[in-house]
Amino acid sequence: MPGAETIVRVDLGTETVATERVPESWSQAYVGGKGLGVRYLYEELEAGVDPLGPENVVLVLVGPLTGYLPGEQRYVVVTKSPLTGTFLDSYAGGSMAGRLAGSLDGHVGILISGRAQRPIALSVANGEVTLDGANEWWGLDVEAVDDRVGDGAVACIGPAGEHQVAYATIASDGGDHHAGRGGAGAVFGAKRLKAIVASDEPPAVDGDLERLQARHERAFADHDTGRWHAASATAETIDFADEVGVLPTRGWQAGSFEGAGDVGIEAVRAASVSRERPTDSVPGGFRIETDDGEHVPRGGTSISLGAGLGIDDVDAVMALGSVCDRLALDLISGGNAVAWAIRAAEEGILERELSFGDERAARQLIEEIATRSTPLGDALADGVEAAASTYGGSDLIPSVKGMELPTYDPRGASAMALAYATSDRGACHRRARPVEVQALEGDTWTIADRVEAVITEQDRRALRWSLIADDFLGDVLSPTLGAKWLEAVGRESDPASLWDAGERIWTLVRLFNVREGFSRADDELPPRLTEPLEDGPNEGAAIDPDEFEATLEAYYDRRGWDQQGRPTAETLDRLGIDLSR
Repeated sequence: MPGAETIVRVDLGTETVATERVPESWSQAYVGGKGLGVRYLYEELEAGVDPLGPENVVLVLVGPLTGYLPGEQRYVVVTKSPLTGTFLDSYAGGSMAGRLAGSLDGHVGILISGRAQRPIALSVANGEVTLDGANEWWGLDVEAVDDRVGDGAVACIGPAGEHQVAYATIASDGGDHHAGRGGAGAVFGAKRLKAIVASDEPPAVDGDLERLQARHERAFADHDTGRWHAASATAETIDFADEVGVLPTRGWQAGSFEGAGDVGIEAVRAASVSRERPTDSVPGGFRIETDDGEHVPRGGTSISLGAGLGIDDVDAVMALGSVCDRLALDLISGGNAVAWAIRAAEEGILERELSFGDERAARQLIEEIATRSTPLGDALADGVEAAASTYGGSDLIPSVKGMELPTYDPRGASAMALAYATSDRGACHRRARPVEVQALEGDTWTIADRVEAVITEQDRRALRWSLIADDFLGDVLSPTLGAKWLEAVGRESDPASLWDAGERIWTLVRLFNVREGFSRADDELPPRLTEPLEDGPNEGAAIDPDEFEATLEAYYDRRGWDQQGRPTAETLDRLGIDLSR
């Protein structure tokens, strides 16, 4: 059996570093990653803590399998979100995850509290964390920071984080990868933490682990998900969404975009200059050169900055993506912010020349948001809901718990409405994506079908992100949920207990959010989604409020929560959730 797990605690206010043991019961019940992060967050924070205040904490964690799994490694940032006020877990890939795991040398991660008096960078090497001044890095974009690090990997904030934009990201590999939605970068900025630098190589993989890794690489390459990822990564998402009529277009007014093909997978392939390759058998994203540097497009790039803004030129869309990358600004929330401003201008709410299809105006507004350099940019830096509370126009762009909806319009796939409404960090398509099945099967799903699909995916992903496993590679872990991998690193496990862990973790996150004042009222969908889509395959489709309420009640019942969305005492007992140390 492995020894007791440890975590490094850093107080930026006093500039002190200490190591402490992770309670063994936490490791067993919550696995690692997301699960361990929420257990610490629940323990460390009092209800109502200001996400941008020194009392908030931020955890940067690796999982028990980070550095060992094939494909792209992941690390997670866990904190209280400045955008939503909810629990936040945000993940990033690239070189940082494996090197952080190697540099931590057995520690599960770093727990950071307080606020520094000066810009700080944390250096991690040989299992030790040290604090260095980072005055010369403050003000730099993420490409410039990456260039100055030299040997090693860095996770850092850009101007958006320094200005505490509520959806600022933490970037690595010069902006190729981001811990994105929810504003973890703003928490770094509020703490005056510019960067974390990991110096050591990833953990060595040999023996049983090496054989297991090779076997899963082959399995992934032969899996439907692996073949899809090898062919298109996530850049094909816009093509799928357009085909089935769930593509949010021109500020959520339509479900399909006449220019989708001009910014879809074929256009991305034609524009790309190379392809990332985390391993020989698991290719990563495309690389596209822009005037502002290379951009690695994800599914959200063409959707949020292309269809969402009515821009049908792939070079213009990639240029906007590159700007968001350098500034370390979440491009989904950023795209929605610009779309809101355009619609508000069209409605006469704003006196500003803005229109769909104008890349130059969109770029200017994104830069204003990242630097809070104008009143409009400052308002939008706190999110669409915050801007609407100042200017009006609350019904223009849909959001849940303060987070703008991302890539799929739920009016074309009703199960997605439930997934967005019950997502633990605000509207998020990563917690569950039933749209990928329901949209192809047509309007045949019952309420029970929707509920089961959403809950199964939420629990599975809660576990997967506690391991921490790549979403796509996770498909080949599904038969045993990663139990064989945990055994290979010396942790006893079985699929049944891992399923329980996934539900336990999801439920504890709900308890955290309930303690922060969230209830059934926050699981509601915005009225915007009850308005029919204007065109596309699902023209005229809208969310039926009565049917949605019935679905939400069925979800609560299936979860063992009361009708205000609070886990019952019986559910906590069944899951063994003990909130004492």
